[in-house]
Amino acid sequence: MNGLKRVFPEVFCEGKIDFEKLKLILGEDNLADQGERYHLNWAGKTNAYRTLQAPTFNTLAPCQAESVDFANTQNVFIEAENLEALKILQKSYAGSVKMIYIDPPYNTGNDSFIYPDKFSETKSEYARRVGDTDDDGYLKRDGVFQGAFRKNSKDSGHYHSNWLNMMLPRLHLAKTLLRDDGVIFISIDDNEQAQLKLLCDEVFGAENFVADVIWQRAFSPKNDAKYLSENHDYILIYTKNISQFKIGRLPRTEEANARYTNKDNDPRGNWTSSDLTVKTYSENYDYEITTPVGNKLKPTAGRCWGISKERFEELKADNRIWFGESGERVPRLKRFLSEVQNEMVSTTLWFYQEVGHNQEGRQELKDVFAGRGYFDSPKPTRLLNRILKIANVQTNDLILDFFSGSGTTAHAVMQLNAEDGGNRKYICMQLPEPIDEKSEAKKAGFDNIAEIAKERIRRAGKQISSSLKNGQSVDTGFKVFKLSQSNFKQWQSPVSASPSSDNLVSDSPNAKKQFELDLTAQLAEQQDIIQTHATTQNMAYEIALRLGFQLTDPMTFADNIVWLSHADGSRKTALLLQEYTLDILPDILSANPTKVFALDIIFHGDDALKANTALQCKDSGVSFEVL
Repeated sequence: MNGLKRVFPEVFCEGKIDFEKLKLILGEDNLADQGERYHLNWAGKTNAYRTLQAPTFNTLAPCQAESVDFANTQNVFIEAENLEALKILQKSYAGSVKMIYIDPPYNTGNDSFIYPDKFSETKSEYARRVGDTDDDGYLKRDGVFQGAFRKNSKDSGHYHSNWLNMMLPRLHLAKTLLRDDGVIFISIDDNEQAQLKLLCDEVFGAENFVADVIWQRAFSPKNDAKYLSENHDYILIYTKNISQFKIGRLPRTEEANARYTNKDNDPRGNWTSSDLTVKTYSENYDYEITTPVGNKLKPTAGRCWGISKERFEELKADNRIWFGESGERVPRLKRFLSEVQNEMVSTTLWFYQEVGHNQEGRQELKDVFAGRGYFDSPKPTRLLNRILKIANVQTNDLILDFFSGSGTTAHAVMQLNAEDGGNRKYICMQLPEPIDEKSEAKKAGFDNIAEIAKERIRRAGKQISSSLKNGQSVDTGFKVFKLSQSNFKQWQSPVSASPSSDNLVSDSPNAKKQFELDLTAQLAEQQDIIQTHATTQNMAYEIALRLGFQLTDPMTFADNIVWLSHADGSRKTALLLQEYTLDILPDILSANPTKVFALDIIFHGDDALKANTALQCKDSGVSFEVL
């Protein structure tokens, strides 16, 4: 049971298995759309799981021209639809990411510069999709819209459904990429906070919930607000495995230390006091205390002292009990500044004075772009810096942001590395969302949001590099990859499975002949599996990802051989993608690879050459596979 809960926490509800959810998780054969309802159920949830399980036939193509220090950097920027990109990274990056931060579309109902974040649909569209209208378009009385026949009913999720359908598969894929001690932070506002909390409970498991932080994103009220002026966002925090996660602490501040004083001139220095009572009642800890002035005190009803009477007397003798300046108050425990840790636990209220606000984020962007903001409400780097610390990100950890927007996460990671000499790495993903023709960014020559983010990272990297002290270095480069069709033709069955299929006009001799011609043509096309747009480098990266190598793992090209290995030099692999003769095999084997992979097409149908290659590899203890 515990093993199942670790793998599929979303199928548990109040400690018991929800078998309907388990059916959804386990695969297509068990998926039956029976008109889901919101609790947390919504129209399209079954299809969202189908979307999650559907394979991708795309890949990521390197773009060196838009990269910075492509050959050496460990950072990655992926310009792509993030659902596809997350699927592509599953094998290579599963269990590799320490921290994920995302700032997804807030589903505000408004078109915005950053995202067209309107995921709502009309009641009629929703009713039609969940099957609650008949053939003539009228509502069924026994459907989810039966409340339409009563006054003051509440619509059942039609506004939230598409947004949840967008988020569900992405969160599942993100969870796979997290390490066991990994953690995800998700920014959100009131429009979807409630739904997102339930969704994250399902995906990550309610037991892996850490906190729901309130961030003060605005420092002044909006006088044109209809009701109350909203000045906060939420940041939901979930771990992959709460038992493996260790929360990061924050440096002590002068404000925190100022709460410590020395009212009784104690030689141990400044101190503060804390409540000596607790809510968990125990009769043994419900004893009477006599104050220095002779007053008899007991805890208030329902509470008791937090320490035994013997321990109380020890602390009192050591002058660690404070009865107030008059000696007649309820006793409190003295805690000395000299004895507290240099770090402190974060609260769930993050004020703008500590972590910045949206206007600060916009000003940071202006500082990078010579006075031009381009984004209305980018996150400030101080906020991301706080998140990185709470996540307990160490100096060599990997950070992922798959809704990267203006690139604040990349900027913050580089800043933190410059501050402490770390070598943290990031992967940022951003959809190349077209920019409004009337926007300032469009006038400046940017066509999409991804272009702004890449340029922001380039400029921020230069600023950080220019401020480094002598001998200090920070990786301010990044490799750019873009979503692309596979470099290899996918096998696709003919439209009809047989010449007697319903898709054919008839079983006439002409129809059968046409079917045979179509099949012959397709088989001939598959003899050359390489797409016309493919390049050696692009093919190498696609195969590397499918073999489990990461985008920043070493890759070299020499004499029709592509060499791969992990960052530590392990799993040395040779790829044979171009013209091949047996003469080059000794050089390959002398390099002591772990495996050799070859495209079948390079043998040109010469089975003897293929067999000889396989035999020599086997004799050398090298695995050989044909792709």
